[in-house]
This record gives sequence, C-alpha cells and structure tokens, in this order.
Amino acid sequence: MKKNDIYTVEITDMTNLGFGVAKIDGLVVFVSGAVTGDVAEVKIIKLQSSFAVARLLSIVKRSTLRLPEGEERCTVPHCTSCAYRAMTYEAELAEKSGTVRAAFAKEGLSHIDILPIIPSPKLAHYRNKAQYPVSQLSEGEYVIGFYKPKSHTVCEAASCPAAPAVFSDIIEEIRRHLVRYNIPAYNEATGEGLIRHIYLRRGEVSREILLTLVLTRRTLPHSDELCAGLTRLFPDVKGILINVNDRATNVVLGDEYITLWGRDYIFDTLAGVRLKLTAPSFYQVNHGAAELLYKKARELAALSAGDTLLDLYSGVGSIGLSMAEDLGELIGVEIVPSAVECARENAEANEIQSARFFVGDAAVTERLLDGAERALGRKIEPDVIVVDPPRAGCDERLLRFIAERAPQRIVYISCNPSTLARDVRVLESLSYTAGGVTPVDLFPGTGHVETIVCLRKQ
Repeated sequence: MKKNDIYTVEITDMTNLGFGVAKIDGLVVFVSGAVTGDVAEVKIIKLQSSFAVARLLSIVKRSTLRLPEGEERCTVPHCTSCAYRAMTYEAELAEKSGTVRAAFAKEGLSHIDILPIIPSPKLAHYRNKAQYPVSQLSEGEYVIGFYKPKSHTVCEAASCPAAPAVFSDIIEEIRRHLVRYNIPAYNEATGEGLIRHIYLRRGEVSREILLTLVLTRRTLPHSDELCAGLTRLFPDVKGILINVNDRATNVVLGDEYITLWGRDYIFDTLAGVRLKLTAPSFYQVNHGAAELLYKKARELAALSAGDTLLDLYSGVGSIGLSMAEDLGELIGVEIVPSAVECARENAEANEIQSARFFVGDAAVTERLLDGAERALGRKIEPDVIVVDPPRAGCDERLLRFIAERAPQRIVYISCNPSTLARDVRVLESLSYTAGGVTPVDLFPGTGHVETIVCLRKQ
C-alpha cells in the first residue's frame, strides 16, 4: 500500500468521530464520511504502520443505514462535528448504544446492563449554546464557524443547523461590523489580532440571548454602534459582554468579563425550575433532552422527605433544585463562584428553602466540603450524592472520598462513557453496585452521548 493508492472497500464499522472502518490486506483504514455498510472507492492519504487514513472518493453501494441522498441533516463542508449526519437517527442511536456498551466491556464490566437509549426530542436547532472561532483570510474576509478535524483551521459554519437560526443572523451582523471597521481576527501563529470567538447562549423557554465576544483586549472598536444595531435587530438579546483572553491557549474563555450593554445573565426554565445563567455557568446544551435526563436522575435518586442530597459539580443548581421537593436538605458544591451565586439566587427565586450552595474544588478532595461544613457547623452525611463531572470524569481520590461519606446511592451523570466506565469500576471496588446504564442523546448528529447510572451501597 502506498499514499494516493485507490481501493474499493467495504465499510464494516464506524468510529464516533465519523470515520468508517475498513480493512485492506489486514490493515485498518479509516475513511472520513463513510457509513457502516457502504461499499466505497477511497484514496489513501495517510499511511502509518498500524493504520491508514483514506478520503472517500465515491460510494459504489449505499448503506441501508444512510439517509436518502439529499436528506443529510447537515451539508456544511469540511465540518465533521456531526459524525452521524448522513445516517438515519435509528442507526445513530444504535451506534451510540454500542459505544457505551464497548466502553463498559473494555473496563471488564460486561455484567452491567446497557438500557435502551433515550432519544432527543429535537434533531435540529437543539443547541442553546455555541462558541464560534473567528479567523481572517484577508482584509474584509472572515471565516466564522468551527475547527476542521485535528486542526485549528476554521471552516465556515456560521449557519450550523444544530444551533438556533437566530445565532446565524447575529453572527452575520457581527461579521458586517468586523468588515466595516476592519477589526482584525486573532492569529494563533503570531499572537496578534483582537477577536477570537463569538459565544452565544439562549434560554429555550425564555428565548433570552446572552452574547459574549472573546477578545485579546478589554475594548472593541465602535462597540456602541454594534450594541445599538444588535439590540435593535434582535430584541431577545439581553446582554452583550466582552471576555478578555490574551493568553496563548486553546481554552476559549479568559477570567475577566466586561458588560458592554444590558445584563451579564439571562433566565431560563428547566425541569420546572427558573434558572439564572451567566456566561461561565455550566448548563446542558439540549434543553428537551436535559429534562428527560433530569427526570431519570430524579427517579434513580429515589429521595424521600428526610434525605440529604449532596450535589457535586452543582453548577447553577439545576439538577439538585429539580429534585428539591423530594428531600429534606440539598447541599451543592461548585468551583465557579459566579455559578454558586446563581444557584443561591435560583433557590431563593424558586422559594426552595432547603437548598444551600458552596464554593468547593473537587480536585482538592480533602478540602472539598470544608467551607460547607464550617458554614453548617456539622459534618455532611448525605443519603444520596449526585455527581456530574466534566469529560475527564472524577479523580480516584474524589471517588474514594465519596465512598467514605457512605451515601446509600450515587447517581453519576457523564458525557464520556469511557471515563464513566472507569469510575464505575473503581466505585464497584469500593463496595458499590451499579444498576443499568441509560444512555441519553443530548447531542444528536455528533459522536457524543450522555449516560446516567445509579450505584447502590452493598
């Protein structure tokens, strides 16, 4: 096999990054855009000792898992964020269930049942949050969208069908402002330029929009004109912010926020709870599917009137507050101070007197509950712990800390089946037994899937 060789192959599997999998003379070949069941003509573009990567040239025979030609859910070129955009939704859900099953099998947990996946109520325009990198090809020519795979080259995707249509309209107005005043986009190679990202968040129920412009400096030329134009055209915009990020980093947001116009938060309602949301606050991106997820979490927590619930990575309090009427006391712990402040305000606004929220870092396990226990004047002994960590999952020290607090049930929500399976294996070694794992599709079209499981103390 050599680079640029052309082969006809049968696609026998898929990865969650959107690559079809074939074999040529025993060597695994990954084919971008191919679907399980395709027979395709491909061209080798990268060759390694253990695998090859090929470009899809044509489909000789279409897979039965494909959507009819011309009905793909997204046709934005070069963007592969939606790995399953050419597949039927039924096939996508089967792939995601298989991903969860494989992750648990890899950790030696094949005895744990993978329950039927809960589908998303919406397949398009479901995202309530999007962060668009901005790059510049030449004076007056900007590219706003998402990164191409395994690169920091931006492909034009301002009209992403996963986001609300109004996001695209707002981006086009910002693009006109950049062109009109020749505002330079940030250049990663030189470290020069001003605008890095456009970050939009919207309340699904309230329809309120918060716009954050990520800049390398604290000011934007002619910002008054931009604010006046945006708020006239888009009355749902309730706040326009600058986030300052002058570091050479892949992290999108810096630490400093400056309000250009309006307020620095919006409101939304999720699972019956009215929530205040700031730009750095965590909030599930798919409102309808999140309500189904939280309903499942409440069912698994099985709280009763005298129970204490400890909500780790509590964010703005959305999970814990959605269960508050079932329990005696809710204690939330979150590392982001502005999110903790929002959670406190959310509890007050919803007249939930049983809830207390505190700042704490789950990475510093030995001091995680120090502030909470000092304020309460006692040790926290939870009946149930809910944990919803980032993709990296929980540090093993945190898992041991959770087990030492000996809750009767641990409800673990995860956006990464691999780290969930790893952490479940650790918790099972600490005298907890996992029930069935339920996948929930919060990210239609993409290779990502949410999962939830309840572990009970033996």
